[in-house]
Amino acid sequence: MINAVGNRMTREIARQAKLAEALERTQIQISTGKRLQRMSDDPVAARRIATIGTAQASMTTWQSNIKSAQAQVSQADGVLKSTSDLLARAQELTLSAANGTMGPTDRATIAAELSAIADEIDGMAATRDSNGEPLFSTGVARVVRFDADVSFAPVQSAASAFVVGGNSLSTSLRDAATAIAAGNSTGIDAAVTGISNAISHVADQQAALGLSGGRLERIGESLSARGIEVSDERQSIEETDLQTAIAQLNAQDLTLSAAQAAFAKINRQTLFDLLR
Repeated sequence: MINAVGNRMTREIARQAKLAEALERTQIQISTGKRLQRMSDDPVAARRIATIGTAQASMTTWQSNIKSAQAQVSQADGVLKSTSDLLARAQELTLSAANGTMGPTDRATIAAELSAIADEIDGMAATRDSNGEPLFSTGVARVVRFDADVSFAPVQSAASAFVVGGNSLSTSLRDAATAIAAGNSTGIDAAVTGISNAISHVADQQAALGLSGGRLERIGESLSARGIEVSDERQSIEETDLQTAIAQLNAQDLTLSAAQAAFAKINRQTLFDLLR
């Protein structure tokens, strides 16, 4: 009989310990706002949270890549706009020299300005981005990842942006300067055509940048929308439902208090009472 009573008391103490542990866990869930305190609380939910966390980390990297690429596209567009303005001035000068009425001094002045424009365009082609890297890569255009399945070069290479028909824009301008200084009418006519082609080429390159910018914007919007979705899913899995948790806490507290009161009442009995 005494052993039976002792076993019953041991079981009751263990039950109350579990009730206290559950109560404490609920209190922690309420205070931290996190429903899962350890993986064993809900292994399936914990694995899903880990998967979502990995996806969120990737999306953060992709969003960072998008912002960086958008800045590069904007900078490159400004560079090509300046290049286009310089080419327009070069076209104006070349057309003036093509009328055949200028003397050697005037042709020399135009040739010197064209050479200066060529130097400026070389400087444009060598522009660096905010990271100190060439804005227009000297080799193949730099490809960047912007989503799990989306990678492309937001800014074209220098060879694509500043080369037409195998000749760089600056080389064409220097050839034009040489022809004008020498009064070479054939060379001047070729320079007029070449500069016109260069202007069209740069306009096409600006349009390509515009397409890149639009594509980056759409990808960024899609990532933002998906980010909200996975964040909401993670919140629904991970965070504590305060209303439910508080109700559960009250019930657990009531159950534990009742068990402790009953246990205390039983323990006030004498051994003689228990044996009767």
